[in-house]
Amino acid sequence: MAERVQQPPAKRLCCRPGYNPACRQGQRAGGVLCGGAGSAPGGSGNGKTHNPESLLDIAARRVAEKWPFQRVEERFERIPEPVQRRIVYWSFPRSEKEICMYSSFNAGGEESGTNGDNNDETQLPFLRGVTLLEGGWVDNVLQVGFHLSGTVTDPATPSAPELVCSVSVSFDRCKITAVTCTCGNKDIFYCAHVVALSLYRVRKPEQVKLHLPISETLFQMSRDQLQKFVQYLISVHHTEVLPTAQKLADEILSQNSEINQVHGAPDPTAGASVDDENCWHLDEEQVQEQVKLFLSQGGYHGSGKQLNLLFSKVREMLKMRDSNGARMLTLITEQFMADPRLALWRQQGTTMTDKYRQLWDELGALWMCIVLNPHCKSEQKSSWLRQLRRWNSVDVCPWEDGNHGNELPNLTHSLPQGAHGNQEMRPHRTVFTRAIEACDLHWQDRHLQHIIASDLYANYCYHDNQDGSLFDTRGWPLWHEHVPTACARVDALRSHGYPREALRLAIAVVNTLRRQQQRQLEHFRRHKKELLHKGHTSITNMEGWVGHPLDPIGTLFSTLTEPGRGGEEGSNTCLDLS
Repeated sequence: MAERVQQPPAKRLCCRPGYNPACRQGQRAGGVLCGGAGSAPGGSGNGKTHNPESLLDIAARRVAEKWPFQRVEERFERIPEPVQRRIVYWSFPRSEKEICMYSSFNAGGEESGTNGDNNDETQLPFLRGVTLLEGGWVDNVLQVGFHLSGTVTDPATPSAPELVCSVSVSFDRCKITAVTCTCGNKDIFYCAHVVALSLYRVRKPEQVKLHLPISETLFQMSRDQLQKFVQYLISVHHTEVLPTAQKLADEILSQNSEINQVHGAPDPTAGASVDDENCWHLDEEQVQEQVKLFLSQGGYHGSGKQLNLLFSKVREMLKMRDSNGARMLTLITEQFMADPRLALWRQQGTTMTDKYRQLWDELGALWMCIVLNPHCKSEQKSSWLRQLRRWNSVDVCPWEDGNHGNELPNLTHSLPQGAHGNQEMRPHRTVFTRAIEACDLHWQDRHLQHIIASDLYANYCYHDNQDGSLFDTRGWPLWHEHVPTACARVDALRSHGYPREALRLAIAVVNTLRRQQQRQLEHFRRHKKELLHKGHTSITNMEGWVGHPLDPIGTLFSTLTEPGRGGEEGSNTCLDLS
């Protein structure tokens, strides 16, 4: 997923203390260089000693995870250089899991079997990056502030010569926020060279030469040193930077130029601004292009499988609590809504193909998961609701029943038995209607909170109470809700990385279904003659849960069997029912 464009300059400006009264006085610290700042904490770097972490490292690591560096500068009048170095050191991601997720399909996820024999091929960027790193093909690694650069060499093969790629990575608060690579790779995911450089920094931090942001170095130079620095820089790269250098010089010498109206200058190595969104780098343009390409293939060449893999990637991001999950699904949805076939099918009055309908069902189910996130903020939900309503109002938006005519009744909710219902007056529901309605749901019900919070939540006082609505006769909790909606809650908990909570709620839903079945059977036995006289021989569920767009039965089955499969989370989700 390496970008091919020039990295934009940093948004925030860095200026020397005392440069202007409007600047923050004393925001930059002088002082002596901190020796050994690039060494790994807790030891000498040779792996033979294991000393406790220093208080400086513990504090710097916490600050690096949560605070943008600009806020640190604004909060404290003076930041000693050793403290700055440790914050910069700890700001790079320390886990390989996210790097793997952004450079391969199904990185260790539960859907890894979907690819079949192509699984290795889809994970190629990450695996190749590991191979390049372990083969010693990463060189000239340099960290300047919040910017990492280096060269990664693709060794020669019988079909291709050796290729040396220049790679750079920007990061902030333990997330990679921008990547560039000269390999020219065009893909959704990070290329192997970005992976190799990033893993080098994760696995060998003590071997990376670390410097403070370049603006810090410039602040320490005298006027003569600054002039020499600029002239040498232009001399080395005169063919590339000379036109830009002359343009900047003209603007700086002009008193009325825009560049002289602001204090300081941008520094791409100085970290993020307070206003910058803190999220992993996602190449939005490539996501849109890939989805558009897959849709244009009309189900051929495995395009449906590729789109399902993208949906799996969204679920993987949600499970990692990554905000790019909703962002990526938004990009996918925009391309689905722009599919020209929707207007064609609408004009012709024909239905979409079954495979295409399944993709739309999965799209709607994923939006249900996103809006049912138990920890999402109200402003986030409001933003998603406006977005869903906008899509819902488009004429070509697919209907929930898959038809643009009035042939099928609305089966979203069970209809009253014996009532024909006025189908003409019923507003048509689209694939987004469920998600829009789910925006009104919440997790504040005390009974629901008790169910998902504890394995031992029960009420044994209800043993002999057949009419109890919260617990069954054994004292186990019940959850009365529209079954697909309740199962959508279970799916949302699983998708957002709460497997234990999902399992508890799934058990409550299953117990509720068992109790309803028992009561319906008792009712049928008591009124058997009367029901047979009316011609009713069974109790019919008008909605139908098998083949339902939200797949409630499949969700329950997957949630209940996951612990027994011994998967990644299975060992942690077994309930103590003693």
